[in-house]
Amino acid sequence: MGLNIGNIELENNVFLAPMAGVTDKVFRTICKEMGCGLVYSEMVSAKGMKYNNKNTTQLLQVDPSEKPCAIQIFGSEPETMADMARKLNQYEDIAIIDINMGCPAPKIVKNGEGSALSLNTDLVARIVEAVSKASNKPVTIKFRKGFDDNHINAVEMGKIAENNGASAITIHGRTREQYYAGKADWDIIKAVKSEVKTIPVIGNGDIFKPEDAKNMLDYTNCDAVMIGRGCQGNPFIFKRTIHYLNTGELLPEPSWEDRLNMAERHLDMLVDYKGEVIGVREMRKNIGWYIKGLPHCAEMRVKINATVGRENMRAVINEMRNLIVRWIIV
Repeated sequence: MGLNIGNIELENNVFLAPMAGVTDKVFRTICKEMGCGLVYSEMVSAKGMKYNNKNTTQLLQVDPSEKPCAIQIFGSEPETMADMARKLNQYEDIAIIDINMGCPAPKIVKNGEGSALSLNTDLVARIVEAVSKASNKPVTIKFRKGFDDNHINAVEMGKIAENNGASAITIHGRTREQYYAGKADWDIIKAVKSEVKTIPVIGNGDIFKPEDAKNMLDYTNCDAVMIGRGCQGNPFIFKRTIHYLNTGELLPEPSWEDRLNMAERHLDMLVDYKGEVIGVREMRKNIGWYIKGLPHCAEMRVKINATVGRENMRAVINEMRNLIVRWIIV
C-alpha cells in the first residue's frame, strides 16, 4: 500500500525508525534493499549543524540507493532549527525533515530536547511552525504517548503538529518514563488517528513480526507503521512484512545462513564506509543482534565484543557457522 507524505510518494507504508547508533547510511541502505518504504536517519543536532560539526555533517550523508530518506533533527530553539531546515533545503538527496520530540535519553531530556518538549506544548507549536515555514521539504514529527503517566498528551501533540504545518506524525506508544519497557499502548495511537484527520499518522512500538504490523494497522487505523528494535539484526522483517500485508502470506523466517551472511555483508559495508577501527567496533552490537537466539550465541558474543580487525571478525563469524553445522549434525 503506497502513501504520500506531502509531495513525497512512497512505495509502501512500512518504515524504518530513526535510531541513534543504528540507522546510519549502511543500515538504511540494507533496509531499503529489503523494500522499506521510507528510511530515517540517526538524529542530528540542530546546533551541531549550525556550527558545522564534522560528525553532524557525516550523519547527513545519503546514498542515492536509499532514497527517499528522512533526516531527523533535534533541538529546542525554533530559530536554530529553522536555520537548519533552510540549510537542508540545499540537500537534494534528503526528502523529508523529521523533528525528534520523543527521545528519552537523559542527556537529551536534560537540555529540554527530545521527549522533554512534550512538557511545553507552546514551544512545540513554535518549533513545528518555524521549521515547516523554513523548509521546502515535508516536515514530520515523532513523539511519545506523553512524558509520564501524569502527562499523557499525544492527542494534543498530534493536533498541534497538524495545525502548524506538519505533513505527518509518528507516535510511539510509550511514555518517556517507560523508555522501552512494558508494552506499547496502541490505544493512544488509535486515539491520535481518530483526531488527526488531514495528515498521515504513523504508528510505532512493539512491531517484531509481520503480524504485529497488520494488527497495528487494523487496530489503530494508522496510515503506516514504523519498525525500530524489531529490525535490529533483522532487516529481513521489511521484506516479510510488506509481502504479508500485500498477500496475507507469511514468508519463512531467515535461516541462520541468511543471518550470518547478512552480518558479514553488513560488516564489509560498514568498514568500507567508516574505516576498519570504527566499522568493526560499531559492528559488534549489530552482529550480536544478528546471532541472537542461534546456538552458541552467548559464548560467541563474548568473542565478538573482544575482536578487532575486519578479518578477525570474519573469522569469528565463520567459527559461528562451523559451530552451528556441528550442532545440527549432532
